[in-house]
Amino acid sequence: MAAPTIHPSAIVDPGATIGEDSRVWHFAHVCGGAVIGRCCSLGQNVFVGNRVRIGDNVKIQNNVSVYDNVTLEDDVFCGPSMVFTNVYNPRSAVSRKDEYRDTVVRRGATLGANCTIVCGIEIGEYAFVGAGAVVNRDVPAFALMLGVPARQTGWMSRYGERLSLPLDGDAETACRHTGDRYILRAGALRLVPGA
Repeated sequence: MAAPTIHPSAIVDPGATIGEDSRVWHFAHVCGGAVIGRCCSLGQNVFVGNRVRIGDNVKIQNNVSVYDNVTLEDDVFCGPSMVFTNVYNPRSAVSRKDEYRDTVVRRGATLGANCTIVCGIEIGEYAFVGAGAVVNRDVPAFALMLGVPARQTGWMSRYGERLSLPLDGDAETACRHTGDRYILRAGALRLVPGA
C-alpha cells in the first residue's frame, strides 16, 4: 500500500486522516476531523466535513459535499453532484448546528448523479438510488429507489443489476454473474453469497 495521493490544489486540514492508496483530486477540501479509509477516491471539488466517517474503497465523484454527521461505509459510490444535507429545516438567520441529523449510508450502496439524501436517514447495504431521486426516508438493503420523492421500484443485486423479484411477498432469484442467491420474505431481501 502507498501513501495517499493529494493533488497540489486540494486542501487537507491538519488532523484529517486519509488511508493508504486514497486519492484526493483537484480543488477538494478535507476538514481536520474527517476520517477517510483506504483506496478511496475524492473527485474534483469534493468537500468533506469535520464530523464525517468514510470507509474503505469509497468513490465520491466531482462536486459532492459530504457534510458533518454523514457516515459512508465501505464500497459506497456517490455519483457526480449528488447532495447530502445535515439540517432538516435550515434558515440562514437561525443557527441549528446543534440539530444536525445523522445520515448513514451502508456498505456497497450507490447514490446516483444529482440525487438528494435528506438528513436523518439510513440507506441500506447495496441499495441503489437512481439519478435525480430525492430520498427522504430510510431505504431497505438492496432497494432500487427512483423519483421525487423516491419510491422503491425494485431490487438490485450486489453486482449492481436489477433483480427479477416482486416488491413484496416471498420469492427467490439468483445473480447470473456471481451466483449469489437472493431470498425475499415479507418485503425484506436477504443475500446468500455464491460459492
